Amino acid sequence: MIVHPIDYRYGTPQMKRIWSEESKIKRMIRVEIALLKALAKRGYLSEEEVEEVKRKALQIKPERVKEIEAEIKHDIMALVKAISEVAGSAARWVHFGATSNDIIDTATATQFRDAIKVFEVRLKKLAELLLERAEEYKDVVCLGRTHGQAALPTTYGFRFALWASEVARHYQRLQQLKERLLVGQMSGAVGTQAAFGSEGIEIEREVMTLLGLRPAIISSQIIPRDVYCEYVEFLANLAATLEKIATNIRLLQRAEVGEVMERFEKMQVGSSTMPHKRNPIDCENICGIARVVRGFVEPQHQSSILWEERDLTNSSAERIILVEASVLTDHILSKMIKVISSLTLNIENIKRNLEIHKGLNLSEAVMIALTKRGVSRQDAHEMLRRAAMKAYEHNTSLLEELAAEKEIIKYLSREELESLLRPENYLGTAKQRIEMVREYVTSIIG
Repeated sequence: MIVHPIDYRYGTPQMKRIWSEESKIKRMIRVEIALLKALAKRGYLSEEEVEEVKRKALQIKPERVKEIEAEIKHDIMALVKAISEVAGSAARWVHFGATSNDIIDTATATQFRDAIKVFEVRLKKLAELLLERAEEYKDVVCLGRTHGQAALPTTYGFRFALWASEVARHYQRLQQLKERLLVGQMSGAVGTQAAFGSEGIEIEREVMTLLGLRPAIISSQIIPRDVYCEYVEFLANLAATLEKIATNIRLLQRAEVGEVMERFEKMQVGSSTMPHKRNPIDCENICGIARVVRGFVEPQHQSSILWEERDLTNSSAERIILVEASVLTDHILSKMIKVISSLTLNIENIKRNLEIHKGLNLSEAVMIALTKRGVSRQDAHEMLRRAAMKAYEHNTSLLEELAAEKEIIKYLSREELESLLRPENYLGTAKQRIEMVREYVTSIIG
């Protein structure tokens, strides 16, 4: 019986394969094989025996491990028994000197490594798409909004550049995270490597080298969970950025705004009762799932607080947290790539919304010009405030009200006011900033 929506609705095949049960079992088998190889180098068994175990152990089915676990009630010992069944003369060296979390945590590190590779590709793709859109729309002047109200003009290119810079920082965080996260252990019951004796550090180093990991600098029975917390925090932070972008697209797609539009397929249905609807369903999906991802931060932090050398309270939680947080974040990141790649702008509506406020959103431009002409900044602010309130009251343009003010006209002519109230003349360093972001993002993602 299928229960979880990840099984049938959410997640990419690539990320689900990494975190699947079959993948986890195969990875744990590879850790056990790496341990056997390290032992073989020290004469415990032959290389030929190890290769025979490898050939047979990688054919073990999850069903067999589950069958043994149902009997003995221990998942890793079930795996050890399943490997030992096919290990022949090497069976006595299977899991030698290791504890369960040597196998679990080291296998999990390989999942982190492969998940990070997927995230790197997708973050780079999204950042590149946002840069392309920033360049494409750098001259599309639009109404800026603060507090949901009309503010100064900006450009759509500036908006996309802002998002690109944020995505690039997530890519950068991911690179910084690798050093701390991609570590494994082969340290025994309480971390002292007592079963390996003086060879413990070398055996652990050899196992990690074979698996493409680094050994943890120190661990108890488990890898310290602060690094797991950092991984989940990264996913939550990325999810927040994706939700921010999706929320703003949803706001800009509202019927009364109508400046952007998610792609709507030819046969797509927007509503079961309102045939006209074109809902931003991908962005809504991103917003909803992002909230679930962020919800994993607290239970993962709780999972780092364990008794002495460890207890088992983290185990059940992490079976859920790490899988779902990884799969769901990849799902919404992939969805955002789709949204940005097919997003359309309605230039007519953008122009309409920019002009609908009749110049009121450019009051700062006039205030700054008055200050440059000798009026104190505070007095200029009051002049513009009064004129703006009259424009609201009379439903007139700001230009009309300003031109009627003798106190303003003696500093600025009507022609000068008209120029100041053209949105395209009040964009400051918007274009330069877009270019700066392009250079910044390119330096990070390559």
